[in-house]
Amino acid sequence: MEGNQQQRQAAYMRNGLFNQGYLDEQFLQLEDLQDEVNPNFVEEVVKLFYTDSARFLRNIEVTLDKSPRDFDKLDNVMHQFKGSSSSIGAKKVKKECTQFQEYCKVGNLEGCIRTFQEVKQEHATLKRKLESYFQVFVSCI
Repeated sequence: MEGNQQQRQAAYMRNGLFNQGYLDEQFLQLEDLQDEVNPNFVEEVVKLFYTDSARFLRNIEVTLDKSPRDFDKLDNVMHQFKGSSSSIGAKKVKKECTQFQEYCKVGNLEGCIRTFQEVKQEHATLKRKLESYFQVFVSCI
């Protein structure tokens, strides 16, 4: 009986991630690639994303701190980060990345700084939510 309750909790948490706009259909496509041979595939891909994303975020921080600001470089690094975010279906992160890129295009430093804080916040929030979800999900396997 406890297994069924954990499965329901995992499904509820997963649905919440979609309903609250944190994830999009790309996450479903990752789940389709998961099978009995590799039951933790999605979790492994997400962990890789968070390992790689730390490097992207650090590169953006360093570039934002340099003067004069290199908006082309900022846009390029954020474009890479956005692509990485898209690959796991990180919908809110991707949205904030797009906004950051718009500010880069017009050379709006204040907008870039403000939006970068939002990018980091959405990134951290999604990480916490996915870690909780995977804890429950793994207990169901």
